[in-house]
Amino acid sequence: MNIAANGIRHLSDGRSLDDLIKRDTREVSLAVMNDAELYEWELQQLFGRCWNLMGHESEIPEPNDYMVRPIGEDELIIARDRKGEIHASLNVCPHRGMRVALGEEGNSPVHKCIYHGWAFRPNGDFVGAPAEKEKMHGTIRDKSELGLKKARVALYGGLIFATWEHDGPSLEDYLGDFRFYLDMLWNRTDRGTEVLGPPQKVLINCNWKSAAEQAAGGDGFHTISLHRWLIDAGLFVNAEDGTPPAMYGVNVSANGHVVRCIPVDMTFARAKGAGKMSLEERLQELPPPGITPELVPQLSKHLSDDQIRLLVEKAPQVGGIFPNVNFLFVYAPQSDGTMLGAMGIHIIVPRGVDKCEFWTWMFAEKDCPEPIKEKMLRNAVQQIGSSGLIEQDDTDTWPHITRSARGAIGRRDLTLKYQATDGENKPEGWPGGGHVFEGFAKDDTQWYWWLAYRDAMLP
Repeated sequence: MNIAANGIRHLSDGRSLDDLIKRDTREVSLAVMNDAELYEWELQQLFGRCWNLMGHESEIPEPNDYMVRPIGEDELIIARDRKGEIHASLNVCPHRGMRVALGEEGNSPVHKCIYHGWAFRPNGDFVGAPAEKEKMHGTIRDKSELGLKKARVALYGGLIFATWEHDGPSLEDYLGDFRFYLDMLWNRTDRGTEVLGPPQKVLINCNWKSAAEQAAGGDGFHTISLHRWLIDAGLFVNAEDGTPPAMYGVNVSANGHVVRCIPVDMTFARAKGAGKMSLEERLQELPPPGITPELVPQLSKHLSDDQIRLLVEKAPQVGGIFPNVNFLFVYAPQSDGTMLGAMGIHIIVPRGVDKCEFWTWMFAEKDCPEPIKEKMLRNAVQQIGSSGLIEQDDTDTWPHITRSARGAIGRRDLTLKYQATDGENKPEGWPGGGHVFEGFAKDDTQWYWWLAYRDAMLP
């Protein structure tokens, strides 16, 4: 990666970021899906500066609980101290570069490197080294300088985020107008959500962006072909022209984050005629994904009237947090006619220019009855888990895109096109902010994802 006199970075072949992302024609060079130089740039500029999802606080409920989680290809120890505060530290011993925590999770008041025995507190502070009187930690640096490298941590709705940018935007500013929509999913009940077990993980032979620009970018169009079986199997109501009704709704992009708000009336047979119901009737008959009738009274304690109405009429069901988070709060019709939900989050973890890990957490509201949690977990595993019917479709396509980007002609001449756009079209009285697009799900929000990518990659 070269930096010109004007400060613009170029790949070694001379192309700049604006050569790869063509804003005038809304095209992106296929080369971005398999370029080693660009990948190294992403690890530093993008993952090194953005807020990254680490997991959920319910995964480390007790003092001294910890888990090991990624930012790009770096590993962090996410630990809760005795006071209940959560910390994030680079999982690399500053003595000789050994990984400190070798497992994925556990409980320990001290993290000790097996190589030379250097020890660290849950907050990353250096405790000491063996043979203390011999000062095997040296005398040049004070002990206060020998701790693990610390990341900045913030929580939102129980979700744990971390960034290396200590002086950058706060998490609230990073989310911006998108918080209006996230609150409807993560800040809507008294005790919030909890994870239903550890994250599922699967290694995929693809560039991380081929997954992120679809999942986190809000691509709905692929449902017509790739997920056609959902309509053919009768899981979605089929429109008269054969178009899946989930294609119509309101898409929102804010700071590169995306959400698809899909009208419930158009989606399920059981929801037909719901438009004639009062808000209270809808909340009882068709509660939002993950909300049982018993939890309905809690919604008004945490959400505005506008948010509640949006939640039951045009529920935020699919979306992403830039750069690599995808969330799903989807309705799950049951064989007995009842309606439950499947709640999940994916992160796309880069593992090289042509590999990534696809992580999946399943969620439920803490106050849901245990039998409901079990059903929601089963729904989520079957639909959106690593082996779920929906995700098997998606993960089949991404390696082909990465493979196409290896070819000399493909990476030189081919572009990804985001030209099916209508521009902003905010419905009258729409209560939320961001760039709002009503109607058929087109390329707008995915293109905004690429614009956010470009901005994040600039020096």
